[in-house]
Amino acid sequence: MSSLPVSPHPVSPLLFDDEDVRALDAATAVGAVRAALLAHHSGALHAPPRLKADLGDGSALVITAGRLRTGASTRGLYGFRAYDTVVGGEQLVAVWDGADGRLKALVHGSELGPRRTGAIGAVAVDVAANPGPVRLGIVGAGRQAWTQLWALGAVRPLEDVVVAARSAERTAAFARRAADELGVRVRAVGSAEDAVRERDVVIVATDSTTPVLDMGWIAPGTHISTLGPKTVAGHEVPAGLPSRADVVFTDSLAQAANYPEPHLFATERMVELGAVLAGAAPCRTAPGQITVFCSVGLAGTEVALAAALLPGPDAI
Repeated sequence: MSSLPVSPHPVSPLLFDDEDVRALDAATAVGAVRAALLAHHSGALHAPPRLKADLGDGSALVITAGRLRTGASTRGLYGFRAYDTVVGGEQLVAVWDGADGRLKALVHGSELGPRRTGAIGAVAVDVAANPGPVRLGIVGAGRQAWTQLWALGAVRPLEDVVVAARSAERTAAFARRAADELGVRVRAVGSAEDAVRERDVVIVATDSTTPVLDMGWIAPGTHISTLGPKTVAGHEVPAGLPSRADVVFTDSLAQAANYPEPHLFATERMVELGAVLAGAAPCRTAPGQITVFCSVGLAGTEVALAAALLPGPDAI
């Protein structure tokens, strides 16, 4: 028999969907993942690398999990996120109360994962980019690129934003959406080169396994975040970037080391974003340095963001 206390009046978990996630403001999302990154560094967030359950024909059900101790509680929250590579169906995030085992929330849809990634990306830019307003270049016009822009506005003033992608139609639609939903003026440009040159920050968010930018376009002092492929066999950024970068960091060393193929950026050179936030590892130490953030997805941050949807005292 379980020794955990059980409420005599069970309460059904709250159910959230994409509309609820989209209503979450960027500052709250950034705050939730920043706290989770710091908790991971201190040991208050336990987050093993993601697991894959083989479903045949090269497809899988992917599961990430984390346990987060919050505030004075020694038990906090725990939960998981599950998503598939079969058809790219709806994702599911579940959050339990660590004190009594009560299932507190279920989040289904496709928004929470990218919003979490965007919030982590904003934290990374804030610690690594040179101080002040940002001249931002975005390569890619999909959901991951969008959530990076959405979150970044919560941490830095955006002075000048340009976007480039393979599809001129999608690039123009991205710029219109930024104006309509975020009130941010974004210029659609015709090439990746135009989106990289003379930028303080460059976000690369594509699915390309060949480089979409050239080393010669990257100016001293630039911060680059790479969200897409970054293995030795296939990478969206130039193969020469690891040797030119002064600082390389990631949100999860364990996840980076768990890649099924060798990582383009040697994990031995990486530091963790949580350590940088805590002041335990250096990041940019000079204005002309090139910094690179390798986004791999720290497990448990989805649970932290889902908990931020909870009302009142239940929220993280």
